[in-house]
Amino acid sequence: MPSTSGKKVLIVHAHPERTSVTNHLVDIAIEVLKAQGHEVLQSDLYAMGWKAVFDGEDFPERANRERLSLIEESGYAFANGCQTPDVEEEQRKIQAADAVILLFPLWWFSMPAIMKGWVDRVWAYGLAYGYQGAGNAYRYGDGGFAGKRALLAVSVGGPAEDYSPRGINGPLEQLLFPITHGTLFFPGMQVLPTFAVYGTVRIEGNRMTEVDAAWRGRVERLFDDAPIPFRPQNGGDYPDRHVLADHVAPTRTGLMVHVVEAPRPSVAEECGVPVPR
Repeated sequence: MPSTSGKKVLIVHAHPERTSVTNHLVDIAIEVLKAQGHEVLQSDLYAMGWKAVFDGEDFPERANRERLSLIEESGYAFANGCQTPDVEEEQRKIQAADAVILLFPLWWFSMPAIMKGWVDRVWAYGLAYGYQGAGNAYRYGDGGFAGKRALLAVSVGGPAEDYSPRGINGPLEQLLFPITHGTLFFPGMQVLPTFAVYGTVRIEGNRMTEVDAAWRGRVERLFDDAPIPFRPQNGGDYPDRHVLADHVAPTRTGLMVHVVEAPRPSVAEECGVPVPR
């Protein structure tokens, strides 16, 4: 049934091949969201010829021409309305959106360079970090993107076994932690569990049918599914805004200590792939 309260969803995707699994998932997401009555905004980074390198060319008006400080120049450009037009346009999209979906292939355990460059340039000081000129006061659950939802859809060439809890590549949720927790939760987004498609190098038709069905369900529930329970900086678990309090998960360390333990389905199980135990 179409939604009675349409929202705006920004879809950002990065794959140079039109027939890729990534772009196939993009097409499905657009179809599902429009059928629900949502407005879809889109950034096809390869088609746009997005400039991935973050450098002095991003600042046509410099605060300091003697030395390039990217933080200083980003803050100055954002505050004074002198960013480049492409960056301003992407910021308009993301500020208007109620949710953001990032779709990309897993290349060397992360997103493609063109998408990383989109983040580097669009996540300006004063917007995604240094919010309200308050340094690190508003981050990890608070900030310029608070109230928005985010979802990753990742195409993985290798088998699910490689990304299982004891798999040789490491658990996917930990490989993507710099994106889910850092890039997205840092400026305040509520991040949903990642949707992953494994074995995309040789994916067969019947397998793709299962993936399509699982993906449609995830997109349909974009505004209903529970987000990853990351610990907010200002929720009491980090008394000094830097380190977890001694009484919080005292026997745990590492990346996942920053996630409140809560059982949830594996993304691989959602996609119909047996998960190695």
